[in-house]
Amino acid sequence: MDVTERIKRTVEENPIVLFMKGTPDFPQCGFSMRTAQALKACNVDFAYVDVLAEPDVRANLPVISNWPTFPQVFVNGELIGGCDIVLDMFQKGELQTIVQEAVKEK
Repeated sequence: MDVTERIKRTVEENPIVLFMKGTPDFPQCGFSMRTAQALKACNVDFAYVDVLAEPDVRANLPVISNWPTFPQVFVNGELIGGCDIVLDMFQKGELQTIVQEAVKEK
């Protein structure tokens, strides 16, 4: 399976996906750490992809998503955004609602 198909399948098969540098337990950058913490604080399960361990995903995801930086959060197959957007949504209470609904739908 080519990398584009793998990315699309990951996004389609998981209600919430975080493409990040490192893992939620061992993030490798501050932006990824803060984004993972916001998702964890929503008390939902989410999938993640360590783009440092998967250079093909790191190179191709920005082209597919039209978003140049990491982390990237997808909910129900749609790009929500990166760290700043996710944290802003979390502070407003919007992220909690969106991810809770995504988990219920799956």
